Amino acid sequence: MLRTIGYGFLFSLSASLAILSTGCNRSGGERQYISVGTAPVGGTFYTVGGAVCEVVNNNSGDADWRVNAESTGGSMENIRLLSRGRLQFAMSNSSITYFAVRGEGDWDQTHEARAVMTLFPNIAMFVTAADSGIETVADLKGKRVYIGPEGAGFEYFVEPILAAHGLALSDLEVRYGSQQNAVDLLGDGAVSAAMIGGGVPTPAIAQLAQAMDLRLIPYDEAAKEQLIREYQFFEPAVIPGGTYMGIEEDYHGLNVGSAHLIAHADVDEQLVYDFVRIAYENREQIAERHRAAKAITPENASRNTGTPFHPGAIRYFKEAGIWSEEADAEAAPAASEGASSEGASSEGASSDAPESAPAEAVAAPAGE
Repeated sequence: MLRTIGYGFLFSLSASLAILSTGCNRSGGERQYISVGTAPVGGTFYTVGGAVCEVVNNNSGDADWRVNAESTGGSMENIRLLSRGRLQFAMSNSSITYFAVRGEGDWDQTHEARAVMTLFPNIAMFVTAADSGIETVADLKGKRVYIGPEGAGFEYFVEPILAAHGLALSDLEVRYGSQQNAVDLLGDGAVSAAMIGGGVPTPAIAQLAQAMDLRLIPYDEAAKEQLIREYQFFEPAVIPGGTYMGIEEDYHGLNVGSAHLIAHADVDEQLVYDFVRIAYENREQIAERHRAAKAITPENASRNTGTPFHPGAIRYFKEAGIWSEEADAEAAPAASEGASSEGASSEGASSDAPESAPAEAVAAPAGE
């Protein structure tokens, strides 16, 4: 079920909070209400999150669950709502969660978010007009560049990319807005380049390619290797030649942070186990509702993106045979030493998933 709830109204539901904090009580007869944070209506996160909720509702068996997809501001708000107990599960970009659990970047404290399941890749790159003279990421210095929606947290993957190429956001004349704004700005010449990403083919890039000759600006190979080495949410990704009009060669880029399902560390282990089991075992039904979910595969679902997995998810993935035993010994720390934590914390197991091959291009609309 899809439901839109305003930010202020969500916080006023004091009666519902008591229900949300109880977790899953399979032995009791009382209905369990489970809220899943997504993103603004119309985006991929909202649609995929709604599909997950619908499929879990339809296949919950003896568990008397009512699972609702809540429209929110996206990844950053979802992480804060999890910490405050307003949600039990949420969608997030793994690059944003990565910094939240460490209390780094603009996060002034650590958040005890835990990965539940990796969903689909977010393949992004800088796009420019073919005749712009911009050949490399370094060439963006001093140029007007669209970055993404303001406040959405895209800086969490854009800033490392720029740093690996010897730049900072302050070296650019940054512009913000929706991806439709990016199409208009680049098409009108109001910006020299735009960071555009999501599933492949990305509608914004496809629209631009029909109107003008484009260049997908390549990442420097050394910079790309550095990013993959330093940040677990980056991974190599390939866009096949011919995906976009006028671009016939394969583009070797980056998954800049897969979408993943997360929960707070304190959410009941059995609830997470059951939720993951139902969603994963019925993933084909989710994919029928949104093609991005085709990326929920045995190789991808437990892939490590730098956020520790919830113990309930680890238990299910081990039983399903898709968890790497080596991951237990290679677990990444959930947070930097000495950082303070918002919300209750627990000793949720940390983990790395098996190393994966380059991300496949999964057809889905771009953005959250």
